[in-house]
Amino acid sequence: MSESLTETFARLALAAGAVVMRIYGEGAQVRAKPDLSPVCDADEGAEAVIVEGLARAAPHLPIVAEEAVARSGAPAAVARFALVDPLDGTREFIARNGEFTVNIALIEGGAPVAGVVYAPALGALWLGDATGAFACSVAAGADLPTPGQRRAIHVRPAPREGAVALCSRSHGDAQTEAYLRDQHIVARRIAGSSVKFCLIAQGDADLYPRFSPTMEWDTAAGDAVLRAAGGMVATLDGAPLTYGKSGFRNSAFVARGGASSTIG
Repeated sequence: MSESLTETFARLALAAGAVVMRIYGEGAQVRAKPDLSPVCDADEGAEAVIVEGLARAAPHLPIVAEEAVARSGAPAAVARFALVDPLDGTREFIARNGEFTVNIALIEGGAPVAGVVYAPALGALWLGDATGAFACSVAAGADLPTPGQRRAIHVRPAPREGAVALCSRSHGDAQTEAYLRDQHIVARRIAGSSVKFCLIAQGDADLYPRFSPTMEWDTAAGDAVLRAAGGMVATLDGAPLTYGKSGFRNSAFVARGGASSTIG
């Protein structure tokens, strides 16, 4: 049986993770992009591994990758494409707290239909597509765990005593605080990068509101995993977050788990 595209994404994420961890150990060269966000050689090295691998494995699949867009501008949107964030949480990488990820997603008709999120410092891999959502432990550069080594994950119903909310480690803002004050929240957890989507997907949290700016490559892979686990990522009017928008910029959104978690 041929490997699924999701598994191809996962293998490439593991390979990219090895590049990220090598630079993590040696020390990264950091500079600012034109928008003043940080970029380092780990972002660029991981992206090269992923783009080259996708070109071999799926030569007809268009690729939108963060650092390529930073260099050359956003391409025209197409109906089906791969969306790549080679190092989500560059600030977490620089801070050396382990909460950074490699993200690869497949977008079809504006929806994230498959995605992988790999946190190499944590040794945690999440996969999501039409077959379901799965998690496993694997070291950077190692072989992809077999299906029998992956555990199925699913969101939980929002607990009656109140939801566990996730907040960004590096991007807090007043709007998020105002939103959370209106929710039935029993606890908050701080986390970086797309790990937040995966924590909701595996039932460890319930809600993640985001009002500060994000790009589609920041969210697509985690969104795919969360949707495959039974959750959703929606705009403030309740519509699913869409992809392939002009400029690839997201509006405010709320990621949530079980159906009883309210968007507010």
